[in-house]
Amino acid sequence: MGVPDTGDTAWMLASSALVLLMTPGLAFFYGGMVRAKGVLNMLMMSISAMGIVTVLWVLYGYSMAFGNDVGNFMGNPMQYFGLKGLIGGNAVAAVAADPATGTAAVDATNIALFGTIPQTVFVAFQLMFAIITVALVSGAVADRLKFGSWLVFAGLWATFVYFPVAHWVFAFDGYTGESGGWIANKLKAIDFAGGTAVHINSGVAGLALCLVLGKRRGWPGAPMRPHNLPFVMLGAGLLWFGWYGFNAGSAVSSGGIAGSTFITTTIATGAAMLAWLLTEKIRDGHATTLGAASGIVAGLVVITPSCSSVNVYGALAIGVIGGCLCALAVGLKFKLGFDDSLDVVGVHMVGGLTGTILIGFFATATAPAAVNGLFYGGGVDQLWRQVVGAFAVLIYSFVVTTILAYLLKFTIGLRLDDEEEANGIDEAEHAETAYELA
Repeated sequence: MGVPDTGDTAWMLASSALVLLMTPGLAFFYGGMVRAKGVLNMLMMSISAMGIVTVLWVLYGYSMAFGNDVGNFMGNPMQYFGLKGLIGGNAVAAVAADPATGTAAVDATNIALFGTIPQTVFVAFQLMFAIITVALVSGAVADRLKFGSWLVFAGLWATFVYFPVAHWVFAFDGYTGESGGWIANKLKAIDFAGGTAVHINSGVAGLALCLVLGKRRGWPGAPMRPHNLPFVMLGAGLLWFGWYGFNAGSAVSSGGIAGSTFITTTIATGAAMLAWLLTEKIRDGHATTLGAASGIVAGLVVITPSCSSVNVYGALAIGVIGGCLCALAVGLKFKLGFDDSLDVVGVHMVGGLTGTILIGFFATATAPAAVNGLFYGGGVDQLWRQVVGAFAVLIYSFVVTTILAYLLKFTIGLRLDDEEEANGIDEAEHAETAYELA
């Protein structure tokens, strides 16, 4: 309880809005990558996550993520149920009595804080993370998942996967409760802004869901090219813009850590885009617009966990490595036969793993996280922590997502029938088309 810092509060309110903008950005990024008959559904899957996750978050999600630890699994879901005890007015500092002016003493009015900001602002900031993580999963199952089934899946997945994993990774002891999550406090793996909780989590969930759902009709033989590349580039630009709230906002203050993470985010993203384009040029003979947009997103993903722990050279190296690996990884679906429609696995799962594990090599004590990785004399101590944290999230998310997907498949059903899929999911599920071509 106390009086918040107004500068930090202003920055975090702005950061929360920036992160929310990422979800419409993702909607355009994904929407441009599908065929014209599926763009509305793709937009709706992202936008609907904004509604579902918001309702669940304020009821019990925030409490599951940031309440006192229960069994090293989740926060106490009743501690902040309905944001109990958090909604209130402004804090006011105490005023001493002054007989000379006749001023009466005024007691301080304190509000719940997270660090130096109102806890309600932190609630809003973390809500935006939850929304986009759920929305990210949708790219793996474009064109064939019933919209109603998506809505139910999104709510279940947020509850049983995202909220507990967010507790493991983001809930530090003593901030909102006495005890936080095991990855943050016991394992002490570094994940500044969500390489594990957001990107590995959503990427491997996309893999599990698309395996249960099955391939699109005609994939991979039939052409399924992006219908609107300007949409894709617009989405990538909005994501890059909003990501400054995502990464620099995770400093939860407007000081030097936010400045450092802002710079490393920019460096790695630029490097990854160039690395992706170079990989395309060498492999395919040309660099593409889709490649540039995908490289931007890959760079943002790989620097998300590591932006607080690397210097300029580390950010450059992580960007280049991540851009190359993700550019190569998106082709795995053709070799292994899983239909990850919009490369959620290749970009988010592989990028999240890359960025999280490379902290163990490139972290330097001169960066805000103040930890040395293998290349800076720290040995393998941080590396093993990063590997354990990354694969714990990967395995948990894959197993629980698979269970949820099969549960829905054998109850309400997951997939459109063949005729509906052939005619287009927009008409089948929404009775609308994006473009009036007649």
